[in-house]
Formats: sequence, C-alpha cells, structure tokens
Amino acid sequence: MNKLACILALSGAFVSFNAHAWGNDGHRAVGAIADQLIKGSNAEKQVQALLLPGESLAKVASWADCVKGTYCGPQTEEMVAYTTANPKHSEYHYTDVPFQLSHYEDHGVGTTDHDIVQTLKQCIAVLQGKGDATTNPHNFTPRQALLMLTHLSGDIAQPLHVGEGYVGKHGGFVVPTQKQLDDKEAFATQGGNNLLLDDIKLTAKSSELIPAAPADDSKPATPPRAPQTTRAFHSYWDTTVVNYAFRRIGARNPEQFAQMVIAGEPVVAPNSGDPVTWPYQWADQTLVVAKLAYADVVPGAMAQQTSRNGEVYNVWPLAIPDNYPVPSSAAAKAQLIQGGYHLAAVLKAIWP
Repeated sequence: MNKLACILALSGAFVSFNAHAWGNDGHRAVGAIADQLIKGSNAEKQVQALLLPGESLAKVASWADCVKGTYCGPQTEEMVAYTTANPKHSEYHYTDVPFQLSHYEDHGVGTTDHDIVQTLKQCIAVLQGKGDATTNPHNFTPRQALLMLTHLSGDIAQPLHVGEGYVGKHGGFVVPTQKQLDDKEAFATQGGNNLLLDDIKLTAKSSELIPAAPADDSKPATPPRAPQTTRAFHSYWDTTVVNYAFRRIGARNPEQFAQMVIAGEPVVAPNSGDPVTWPYQWADQTLVVAKLAYADVVPGAMAQQTSRNGEVYNVWPLAIPDNYPVPSSAAAKAQLIQGGYHLAAVLKAIWP
C-alpha cells in the first residue's frame, strides 16, 4: 500500500487538507461548494440569471443524470428537448484514457470528439459568449451549458470517469493501442463497470476502517442494507467512497460537507490560461488519482455475463487491498473539493 500513499501525496500537490458519477450526494456537494465560493460575486449574479427561481448549483448538479430518465421521476419538457437534440448525451460524462498515462490527448485511445473534456470545452465557450458551429457542435443554450458544466465539473473529478482500466488478453492491466482493442488483444472495462468486487467482503473491510455515519435525529431509523453479492468497481467509486468521505468528517449531508471542507481552507492549485483549456488540466489531475484508484488492484480471469436485453459482455472479478477504503475515501474527499473549487473558479473566470 506504499504506492497508494505516494500517489495520494502526489494528488495532495493539487489539494491539501451514487452508475452516476459521485451519485446525487457527491454532485450536490460539488455544487454546494461552488455556491458558497461564488457568493457576492458577479458570477453568482450571472448564474442566478440562468437558473430558475429556487434553483442553485447544488440543486441542479444532478440534472445531467436525471435526463437519462433513470431515477429522478418524469422527464420535464426541458429534459426531453435536450435528449432529443443530443442522442449521445450519456457519452458526454466520461473519457476512457488508459489510467497509466499522464495526459489526456485529443484523438488518443479512449477519447472521442464528444467526451467529457470536449463537452466541458463547449460549455465554457458558450458561457464565454464564444459558441459557434465549431466550438459548440451540440448547440447548447447558455442555460444548458451551465447545467452541464455544473454536473461535468463533478464527473471529471471522479477517477474512473477519466482513467480507464484496460485488461490484456492474457490478464493484467495494460496500455493498449487502438489496433489491440480492435483485434481483441485488450478489453475495455467500461469505466470499471465490468470489474466486480465481492460486496460482502468489502462491507466487512470497510466496517473496520471507516467510522459509522453520525446519527441524524431528523430522520427515522432505517434497517441496514443487505450487502449485494458483487458490486461494480465503478459503483463503489460513484457512491460508497462519497459516503465514507462524509462519515470521516462527520458531515450528514452535502451542504454540511461543503461548509466543513471550505472552513478547512483547502489549498487548490490554480488553473492557467484560457478557461476553455482548463478541462485538459482537470483531466490530467484526475489521471493522477486514477493511478491511486487502480494501485494494487488485480483483475482475475475473464468471465461473461448476459444483460437483461440479451447482450453478452465480459466481466472480471477484482481483488483489492484490505485497507483500500482508507486511501480511496481520502481521495474522494480531495476530488469532491477539486470539483467544487474548479467549478467556482471557472465561473468567476467566465464572469469576473
């Protein structure tokens, strides 16, 4: 686990101190941090002009997941209009750069012209008033650009939404060429969704390493959830590590998490250059943490499963270190802070 400590220390050079990236609580935390950091600024005025009455960055932070129609209830007319105009919208949330690499490169393995980096660039350009057919091929409106920027600023901080684990034909994680992928010499794991953890063992490990959640007298007691047999590695990073990060500082909800981490005065490295280039810097920083996410993690033998619609896909059982919840939850806390501070910084840069 020394590698984990070293990588976490490296990620600390950038920050000191629920399958939807970060889940609802994580995205709300990112939005809540930004809400507080832009208070009293011109950026706050411009943001409020694009939001509806009663909305905040925290409240709209999951909008881009809600449009998928999976867990937020009926779709609004605004959501239907967006998804109709953007049939590939679900692919805007991630890129699949091999986690072993240090930089996101245009047209590199795992990248697309509509991945998270390219989509964030479009959102920023639109809000800068520079959107045209070249810089805004999705034809985002300013409000859509703000909604997507708010959400994707959280997504790009989730390690598995940037760094992909590719498994070689003969086992182990590899850095593939496109030809190797096409020739089935290496396989994508869909952002870790096809890497499976033993949920019962993981729950047992975490119960010894992560403190219990603080009591919340405002809510009725609910029985603990029975562990699943397996859990996707991606799901673990989406929601479980967020829950652990909240527990470790005693935060009961995203707004309280935001207040507590801001009070700690974290040091976040500034971005440089035109804000439209910042998503590249964000992706590179997250690749540092993706190396932590995959450190000492070992895929087992490939197997196959069949989805509900009859599609056969590859899966790999995953072995992780016993104390994995400790560095992963610390990294999650740092990345949620990154997402919130980056969102606030880019909004202030767009509207100084």
